[in-house]
This record gives sequence, C-alpha cells and structure tokens, in this order.
Amino acid sequence: MTELTLRQVEVIRAVMLAGTIQGAARLLNVSAPGISRLVKHTEDVLKIRLFERKEGLFVPAPEAHGIFEMVLRLHRQMENLNHAVTALQKGGDTRLSFACAPSIAQFIAARAIRSVRQQFPDLFIDLNILKIEETADYLLLERGEFVILSSPMDNPAIESAPLAQGRLVAVVPEGHPLAEKPAISVHDLAAEDFVGVDPDDPYGAILARPFREAGITPRYTMRGRFAQTVVSLVRHGLGVAVIDEFSVAEVYMPGLVRRPLAEKTEVSAWVVQRKGRALSSFADHAITCFRRELTRAVQRADWKH
Repeated sequence: MTELTLRQVEVIRAVMLAGTIQGAARLLNVSAPGISRLVKHTEDVLKIRLFERKEGLFVPAPEAHGIFEMVLRLHRQMENLNHAVTALQKGGDTRLSFACAPSIAQFIAARAIRSVRQQFPDLFIDLNILKIEETADYLLLERGEFVILSSPMDNPAIESAPLAQGRLVAVVPEGHPLAEKPAISVHDLAAEDFVGVDPDDPYGAILARPFREAGITPRYTMRGRFAQTVVSLVRHGLGVAVIDEFSVAEVYMPGLVRRPLAEKTEVSAWVVQRKGRALSSFADHAITCFRRELTRAVQRADWKH
C-alpha cells in the first residue's frame, strides 16, 4: 500500500489553492518543475487522478473531492499543531512554579525571572519565598520544581547542586565610623550594636560562622528572621550586621554601606529538587538564569556604597 507523505499533502493543497503549478511553486517557494514532477509521481503511485487540466488550470478531479477535504482538514490540524508548538515555545498556557530563600529572592530572583520572561514571554511564573525548613514539603508534595537556597539540604529524597559561591559582607549605616574602613573585621563589629538572625537558624548559623571561628560573641541588640529585615534595620541606623552578598546585590542602596568582611567567609547558593524528578525545559532555563545572575552578583571587585 502506498501512503501519502506530509510533503505530498502540502504540494497537493498548494496546487488546489493556486490552480497552477507556477502558483503552487510560489506558495511553497520552490521550483515549478519540482512541483509538477511530484504531482505526476503522486498520481502514478496512487493510481488515481487528483486533478483535471482545463485551459492551463489544475482543477480537483470529481473522484478526488473526498481526498481534498481530508487534505484541508489535515492542514488545519497541522496549523493548530504549529500554533500549539509556537505557544509552548513562548510559555503560553504553561506554569513554572519554584521558590527561593528570602536572601536570594530580595534582588537576584527578579533579575533571573526577567531573563526567563525574555525567552518565554507568555509563561506564567509562580514564585514562592521559603525558609529551608519549609522546602522538603514544597518539593516532595510537588508544589514546585526547584528551590534556590543558601545551603544544601540533608534529605535522602532531595538532591542539591551548587550554583554560585559568594561571601559574607559587613553592612553598616551611612555615616557610621566603620564605613570609612576598606574592610571590616568581626573584631570591629563585636563592639557595636549587632542586628542578626538566630544562630540556631540554618541561615543564621552561616552569618554567625566568622564570629564563632574567631571565638567572638556579637552583642545582639535585635534579631530579624529574614535577610531583608536585617538590612532594613541597619539602613535605619539600628545597628550593624553581617549578611550574604546576594542579599545586598542591588547597585544602589541608599542609607547602607557595604564592606568586605576581613575574615573571608564563603557562602554558596544551591538549587535543590526532588530526587529523580525530571525538570521542565522552563525550569532548566530558569536555573541557568539564576546561575548567571548569582555569578554576576559576586564578580564586583569592591563596594562603593
């Protein structure tokens, strides 16, 4: 049994619409002899007449009307398929759900999402802000595809991969005496009113590490649960702090001075996901955007504000 190919269907439809071989060739942007040969070959192998030749025009043969109806129907279905593919390429009628730790959500997430939307302008994005202790339920219950965190997860059902490595920085209010120093030590900060995160919190433990390694206990006068809270308190002159540089990655932050921490302390960003889950192409692209934006954030050589 001889079967029609999609190319033959395309040519038959073009000849039917144009009425001439030349017109069909223009529709398909190919040579006329190629169209003529393919029509003749199709009729020969099918052993049926598709067109009648009348005064230079190609008219559908009466016995082939049923075939032409199906050709038109098939072409409409192909158009619908192509429209669906185009919509999918832009993210249409699809959703990308993921989450970030508060520190990374502050500035980095918006930049990464901007890049995602440039690639997929019609994609609906559902962004959640999570603490590390909320992450397991979020992933294992498949509420989202991945989470960007400041530390890996110790869970056999979840896999973690590093995205970028940054550092801890000191932040003080504008006009503070320590703002004159090119780098600030934990010994400088020990004598100041200190704003921090509970050291028993996984994120707080990262911020407290340089003090712990130096055998110093900062003089906590207030604590906040999230990085943006700590930064806001410092900007309003309520103390000094140590924070990860991802949390203060904005170019201009009036009221706040950022300085390298003399005791170089690294902090990493991680992507975590349910082990064995295949990520969508949208999620893969979003992770690539996060990696790029996190890397850019740690490439600045100095802090001018």
